[in-house]
Amino acid sequence: MSIRDQYRILEFGDLGDERGKLVVVEGNMDIPFEIKRVFYIYGSDKDVVRGQHANRTSEFVLINVSGSSKVRVDNGFEEEIIELNRPRMGLYLPTMVWKDMYDFSEDSVLLVLANTHYDAEEYIRDYDEYLKEVGGSRRR
Repeated sequence: MSIRDQYRILEFGDLGDERGKLVVVEGNMDIPFEIKRVFYIYGSDKDVVRGQHANRTSEFVLINVSGSSKVRVDNGFEEEIIELNRPRMGLYLPTMVWKDMYDFSEDSVLLVLANTHYDAEEYIRDYDEYLKEVGGSRRR
C-alpha cells in the first residue's frame, strides 16, 4: 500500500466572521474517531525532531494551530513529507505509520488529537523493530 493511501489531509471549515476566525473540530465528524487525548507541542526549535515512533492502536490528527512544522510519515517502504502551515489543515495518521515531526517555526504550536489514552506499551520506538512488524524494507 502506498504511503499516500495511508494518511489523509483534512481541511476544517472556517466559521469566523468580521470578529475573527473560528475553526471547530469535532470527533466522529470532522475527524474519523472519538477524541480521547489531546496534547500539543510548542517551544521546539528547527533542529528538534519529535515523534520518532509508530503506534499499534493510536490514530492521530495533527494540526499546527500556530506557525508551521513538517511531518515525515513512513510505512516501512516509502516516506512522504507533509508541511503543516495552516490552522485549518489537519493530518490524519492511522495506526502503524512511523512519524517524525520537525522543522518547527519559532511560533509553532502543534496540536495532536488521539483516539486512545496514553499507553507506553503500544508505542514502537525502535525503527528496526517497526520494520519487522510491518515487513518493511526501507533503511534510514
